[in-house]
Amino acid sequence: MRSIAGLCLFIFLPLQVNSQNLLLRDSQTTLPLEAAVIFSESLNKFTTTDSRGRTDISSFRGAHDITVRLLGYKTHAFTWEELEEKQFMIFLETEEISLDEIVVSATRWQQKLRDIPSKITTIGRRDIILNNPQTAADLLGINGNVFIQKSQMGGGSPMIRGFATNRVLITVDGVRMNNAIFRSGNIQNVISIDPLVIENTEVLFGPGAIIYGSDALGGAMNFYTLDPKLNPYGKNIVTARTMGRFSSANLEKTAHASVTGGFKKWGFVTSLSLSDFGDLKTGKHGPDIFLRPEYVTRVNNRDTVVKNPDQRIQLHSGYGQANFLQKFKYSPASGLDLHYGFYYSNTTDVPRYDRLIEYNNQGNLRDGDWYYGPQKWLMNVVSAVSTRPSALHDQMRTVVAWQLFEESRHNRNFGSNNLNHRYEKVNAWSLNTDFDKMLDERKSLRYGAEFILNHVGSEAIRENIANGSLSPLSTRYPNGSEWYSAAAYVGLLNRVNREITLQTGLRYNLVGLEAEFDKTFYPFPFDAASLLQGALTGSAGIAFKPTNDWQLNLNLSTGFRAPNIDDVGKVFDSEPGNVIVPNPYLKPEYAWNLDAGIIRIINNKVKLDLAAFYTLLDNALVRREFLFNGQDSIIYDGNLSRVLSIQNAANARVYGLQAATEVKLGSEWTLVSRITWQSGEEELDDGSTAPLRHAVPLFGITRLTWTKKRLKTEIYAHYQGRITFENMPPSEIAKPHLYAADDNGNPYSPGWITLNLKTLYQANGYLQLCAGLENITNTLYRPYSSGISAPGTNLMLAVRASF
Repeated sequence: MRSIAGLCLFIFLPLQVNSQNLLLRDSQTTLPLEAAVIFSESLNKFTTTDSRGRTDISSFRGAHDITVRLLGYKTHAFTWEELEEKQFMIFLETEEISLDEIVVSATRWQQKLRDIPSKITTIGRRDIILNNPQTAADLLGINGNVFIQKSQMGGGSPMIRGFATNRVLITVDGVRMNNAIFRSGNIQNVISIDPLVIENTEVLFGPGAIIYGSDALGGAMNFYTLDPKLNPYGKNIVTARTMGRFSSANLEKTAHASVTGGFKKWGFVTSLSLSDFGDLKTGKHGPDIFLRPEYVTRVNNRDTVVKNPDQRIQLHSGYGQANFLQKFKYSPASGLDLHYGFYYSNTTDVPRYDRLIEYNNQGNLRDGDWYYGPQKWLMNVVSAVSTRPSALHDQMRTVVAWQLFEESRHNRNFGSNNLNHRYEKVNAWSLNTDFDKMLDERKSLRYGAEFILNHVGSEAIRENIANGSLSPLSTRYPNGSEWYSAAAYVGLLNRVNREITLQTGLRYNLVGLEAEFDKTFYPFPFDAASLLQGALTGSAGIAFKPTNDWQLNLNLSTGFRAPNIDDVGKVFDSEPGNVIVPNPYLKPEYAWNLDAGIIRIINNKVKLDLAAFYTLLDNALVRREFLFNGQDSIIYDGNLSRVLSIQNAANARVYGLQAATEVKLGSEWTLVSRITWQSGEEELDDGSTAPLRHAVPLFGITRLTWTKKRLKTEIYAHYQGRITFENMPPSEIAKPHLYAADDNGNPYSPGWITLNLKTLYQANGYLQLCAGLENITNTLYRPYSSGISAPGTNLMLAVRASF
């Protein structure tokens, strides 16, 4: 027996001598810290901690510069001897307020926020876990900087600085999500992104055309999903996670499971999320118009209006969704990483709730059916990142992506047997190459190129639901249309001295489209549309930091949006009685933007952040009255409808303020408040002006957070100001069924405020419990421009476990 024990000691003792684990824990909760980076520049080595906060650092033995870094915590540097004295157990403290946050949205490369003259806000994973957003649209709204509009529960259209829909840009892991049929009306594509796999989200405010090209007029929303982490100097790590969540307001049932693996040269992330949302129950105290008094159902094969037994339940609003993510990372050699990602999302049918509550001129419900078919999104991404210096670059990234978008619309008038089915499919290919080159210790050159190609398929058919017969129907878009873009950009980051950083850049974009029109249903006065136009945009900004506690920003930028297939070739009813027809003679719209900001930190305990902006949009693409073959009205889907088209027919301007305050009230309490005010106007047909549709009312969130050991609790108020009838945009006045009525019977958007409570308890290193009570006062309200009322009092429960 002694011989066996001696043999085991002989075998395993060298392993124990040569292996040394470092353990990282939170100084308050004592819980392990995952995904912390430990690196040594002198040894050119790094490693990351696993789900238990551990990593093997034996290869760092003897180093004098071992740095420990984790987002949201103070960065520390140690020698090997100092780690030995601490017995290789480090307790990290949460970071006090500073200007040293790292972001990537401004240039696609990591840089400190204090070097960027543009306004950028981040939403980290810890915020996501505490707030438990049901969709990616809800995720964008949790920090009070982005306003979210919803036409139906299965939706969410972000509004940023007076712009929305196809004038704001969405990217996922650096790949552009906007496609050739993103429309000017409210869109819901952002909900295809799974919030449960988001590691970090950054929102860039103002035109981002230098990096992002067309569409980023109001800003860009950049989602970064969980990334595989390698363990080149540690042991192989495989971690499994599960999550279950229930919400009472819409009977949400969400299940999530993921597995991550980190090995010496490769790693992976696999994730699956399933959600089922029932009909949404709204609040109790508010305008009755926001309730659901009646609905349409089929009785004996006939449309019948039935009274809703509980008017707070918004019948025909529920839907389901599934998301899958698979990512691989392979590092064949030092300084080279290869990535592959597969993203898939699919919904069930999604009822178009705002159409289902609409009444005709006779006071009857207008539609028997109106729903979106399954919204499918599939993306394959292959990328390569090189940090091997050369004469042309210090870092290089190439990303190749293919996306498939499928969506459909299905509608039927009340009492009609004709159910119209319109299907759209977009194949989108993209190629991005970005370079970063340090010219000297103060100057960095960023440059790159982009190519995008979209192919649009559009089909339609009419179904008689009484006898099952099928007949041809006009398509929404010209079938087989193509939209393409080619661009090159260059930017210079110049750290003039410790106090001043300059950032400048130029981008040239060439955009074109090809579309052929089918004259079977409408005698178009043209056979095809062909556009090829260029756009030169630029930016120049300065960040002035007189001390570590002050920063002043000034940024001038231009942006553009090129006409897409939706602008040029769409035939569709924008609202009852109006029909949009194609216009092949469009040009890009341009924006000029001025940003000014000031950030002040007081005693590392208080942070004040104020940003002002002014944006002018010229040659704006807007809906205007139009003559189709000399007629101002045509028959569309059996209804006489006024003819409109998208035209370069207006100017618009928007200006506003964004303010934020963060206060550390001792070691346990934090107060954060963010508020946005904006105003805008656009030119009308007669040369007069009217309020800008997407310039939303004052809105914001104020949060008070308490953290004590394993418990974190947050109480917050979410609010929106009022828009009177006199300040309502004409397009919104035309939809009175969505709004409350003032004393004169005119539509207006009431202000509202909700009180909410969230709490998170870390039971141990494996189990996490979350609970929330939203809209505690059970307020009945509908956010501005939305077609569905917000949830009433909502109890949310979630359980997370890791293994």
